[in-house]
Amino acid sequence: MPSLDSLPIGSSARVAAVSGTDATSLRLLEMGLTPGVSVQVVGTAPLGCPVELLVRGYHLSIRRTEAARIAVSA
Repeated sequence: MPSLDSLPIGSSARVAAVSGTDATSLRLLEMGLTPGVSVQVVGTAPLGCPVELLVRGYHLSIRRTEAARIAVSA
């Protein structure tokens, strides 16, 4: 299953799962990246990190390493 960091700019997907049980994974869930939610990749910084997302009607920027923890489905 692909992860959120592998999606190209402009594409949309649904969150399938957030891996891990540490504080970072919990924080991603608290920010609204829960299974089933639709997410769109809006853009990235010039060097590719952070990644800007559109989630639940707001813009969210997360590190590429954090985006790699999020499994998505088309």
